[in-house]
Amino acid sequence: MYPVPMGGAEPVLLQIGDMALTSTHVILPYGQYPLNGAVWTVQDSTQVTEGIPAVAIVLTIVFVWFCLLGLLFLLMKERRYLGFVAVSVTGPGFHHTAQFPPGPQSGAWAAHAVAQARAITAALRP
Repeated sequence: MYPVPMGGAEPVLLQIGDMALTSTHVILPYGQYPLNGAVWTVQDSTQVTEGIPAVAIVLTIVFVWFCLLGLLFLLMKERRYLGFVAVSVTGPGFHHTAQFPPGPQSGAWAAHAVAQARAITAALRP
């Protein structure tokens, strides 16, 4: 399920996109770095817009001539999620960011994953 780190000695404790954490290292696509001193951040740039879909406008125009109940199609709403959720890790000699698509739970998932990563990182500090 999770990739085996280089050397195969330590199991992966947490996977966030293309970043993996073991008990002592951060595994990135371009190498393995010590976890001590890593700083984790999450940025939620999600924007939610709500509007009337085009199909509702077309149905209203078609059915308004047959009965006034066609105006009820204007009550249809469509919710769109724009932007991204970014998770970054920075440490001595490395920086990496992974972006995730927006959604109703993306920001909460990323915040929870970063909280777990911070807890694993804090366990290393004396």
